[in-house]
Amino acid sequence: MRVIASFQLAVQALRRHQLRAGLTMLGITIGVAAVITIVALGTGAQQTVSDQIQSAGTNLIQIRAGNYTRGGESVNIASGLGSATTLTEADAEAVGRIAGVKYVAAGVRLRGWVANGARRYYTQILGADVPYAAMYQWSFSRGKFFSREDVAGYAPVAVLGTSVRERLFAGVNPVGSEVEIHGQKFRVIGVTSTGDEDQSEMVFVPYTTLQRLLGINYLHLVTVSAKEAGQASGIVDQIVPLLRQRHHLTDSAAARARQPGLLGNQMPNSGTGGLVPDDFTVKTQAAEALTRGLYTSVAAFVLANMPKVDQINLQEMAGTLNRASATMTALLAAIAAISLIVGGIGIMNIMMVAVTERTREIGIRRAVGAKQRDVMLQFLVEAVTLSLCGGLAGIVLGFAASLVVARILEWPAEAPAWGIALGFGIAGFVGVLFGYYPARKASTLPPIDALRYE
Repeated sequence: MRVIASFQLAVQALRRHQLRAGLTMLGITIGVAAVITIVALGTGAQQTVSDQIQSAGTNLIQIRAGNYTRGGESVNIASGLGSATTLTEADAEAVGRIAGVKYVAAGVRLRGWVANGARRYYTQILGADVPYAAMYQWSFSRGKFFSREDVAGYAPVAVLGTSVRERLFAGVNPVGSEVEIHGQKFRVIGVTSTGDEDQSEMVFVPYTTLQRLLGINYLHLVTVSAKEAGQASGIVDQIVPLLRQRHHLTDSAAARARQPGLLGNQMPNSGTGGLVPDDFTVKTQAAEALTRGLYTSVAAFVLANMPKVDQINLQEMAGTLNRASATMTALLAAIAAISLIVGGIGIMNIMMVAVTERTREIGIRRAVGAKQRDVMLQFLVEAVTLSLCGGLAGIVLGFAASLVVARILEWPAEAPAWGIALGFGIAGFVGVLFGYYPARKASTLPPIDALRYE
């Protein structure tokens, strides 16, 4: 009951001096807002680090049908299997069961004309599976990606890259329109926004639809996504023996050469030790990017000396993003600390003024029987109430500030419940810390001297 009565008295005192109370709360408001912003952006930054690394491709693996490496003989790399039709959906499903694999997307490729009436564009059409968009963290400026029902039903639907949209539908929303691919009409259901220039110039359709259009039942590629960036090399080490076993590459070379599904020279070249070369190629996205454009011997040397290139890229990118996040956190923490100290000093100053203004009131209360602890509780509750009101305003301001900063930096912002509780708790702690001295001074005033005060 004493606390409730003290709270009512505190509210009455703040109402009598609303402007003064508002200015006093300003420092606490800014400090708590900074705390909420730190928590919201820090939580979002953790997810951003993971998303940025994934979108950079360090967790991606490409499995391509066939195996040909120009100049591979000079560096003891088997290079005689050329193209192949042995990569299947069952292979993709088997790879998806490997520990550490998050997504698997079957793929079929075609280079050809995409037409919208008289407008035509020669580009790559990629038949993909539903998880493909999630692997690259795509967003969609228009429409959406195709669904599992579209893949299962051989739906003639297409998603355009931004460059394709600009060439075929300049200034027009293409969603709902039709394009012609390989003599068949496809309905446009989305436009993907991606930072990859190659993908922006591609058209994406369900791989089953493209298989039926081309009259094939095999795959050209399988894209694999690891659950955690940095695990790609380890997953590759499991994919290779799995596919060799599924494709019966452990058989003798002569027996393997007579099996269907392979094109070109099927006999192993020198330096393979009599083993049948792979009829597929497996590379991490990081390794492929690092060796792109290099001669075979140079690429082999680089990969031999950097077998865990995806982990190295992971560490570099994660380090850079974490340092940026730590810098922002330190900056906001400094702002919060300064604001809270200034706000606390303001509360102490105002409470000292209140004690001076209400000295006679304190004397009257003591004269009619109030104890020291009652007077101390009254002023302490008033200081805490002042601080908590500033904290509430700071929480609202912190939410708004985190959303604005997140929009500018394009980072997700998420303020968890514990972050709100932390901001509110800090406001209460500042009220107690800086309100204790004025409250104690008020409680120790001699009643006789307080009554004589004018």
